[in-house]
Formats: sequence, C-alpha cells, structure tokens
Amino acid sequence: MTDSPDGLAEDLADLRAVVEIHGHGLARHAEVIKGLRDRLGSPASIDAEETAGRPDDERPLIPTFLLYLDGPEHTLELETMATWVNVLLVPVYVNQVSPLRPWCSRWWEHPEALARLHALWMAWQGLTDSPSCGHTGPSIWHRDHLDPALARLRAPDGPFAGCMLDPERPAHNAGPSTPVEDFGFPPA
Repeated sequence: MTDSPDGLAEDLADLRAVVEIHGHGLARHAEVIKGLRDRLGSPASIDAEETAGRPDDERPLIPTFLLYLDGPEHTLELETMATWVNVLLVPVYVNQVSPLRPWCSRWWEHPEALARLHALWMAWQGLTDSPSCGHTGPSIWHRDHLDPALARLRAPDGPFAGCMLDPERPAHNAGPSTPVEDFGFPPA
C-alpha cells in the first residue's frame, strides 16, 4: 500500500476487483443453496406435508439417521445427501486438500465419514430453515456442527487419512476394519 494518489487509486481498484470476485462467488453459492432447497424442499414443509392429518402417535420421527435405514429408504437418503455433499458442502467448504487436511472423493465408502456427514446434513436441514430456526441457525450450524465435523473428517488421523492428499492426485483407501470379538453370550 502506498500514500501517493496513484498508488491509492491502484490499491482501491485492486480492492474493488477482490470485492467483485467475492460477490460473484457469493452469488454462485446462493444459487447452489437455492437449487438444493428447490430439490429437497425445506424440512418444515416436508414434515408438515408428510404428517398432516395423522394423530401424534402415528407421526414418523423425521428424519431418521442413515445408520438406522436400509433398502430403498437408505438408498434414497444417501442419494439425496450425496447431492448436498457434492453440490454444496465440497465446493463451499472443502478446500486446500493437503496431507494435513485430506479428503476422499469416495467419502460414502468410509462408515465414519458417512455417519458424520449424514449427521451434519440433518443439522443443516434443521438449522438453515429460517421459519423454524430463525436467522441465527446458520451461524449455529457452522459453529456447532460444520467446524467440528470437518475438523474430525479432515484430520491427519481421521477417516480420510489414507486418501486424497493432493487434489491433482485423487486417491481412495478405505483402511482396515477394526476387529471385534464376540462378548461370549447371546444378547438378552
């Protein structure tokens, strides 16, 4: 930065260019979020439509955690969540892939990652719907859900530890499963 009029004018032009670039990025992110909302619907409207007219004791618990689903329900939930991960989460929040911050383009093949990303997605659905969560929901989602989840997923010893360390060289390593021994008697 300089104190001369020409230098200040140049600095101002540079700042305007940076602001314009960020403005375009924000506009793109807003379009992605709108597209996701249009595809998925808001959680409040989905709940209202699916439970309208049912007695309270017949209303399903929505949404159900992915690990409790199977068959077509599991597949549909995974496909819908994958859209959110691939269209919103990765483009907006997964950056600077490195040995200290790995990522896996085949994230669904890591059970821990699948569970954490589904929990993150469920929280996003609940905390980004203004009518049900107010204007502070997104901030709470970032602080209480996104930051801890990404810190664990992208940790050097996290579920993606053996995967992509360089975006130019995608890699996948599911890693070994931890052995489990039978407790010794059948469950009650």
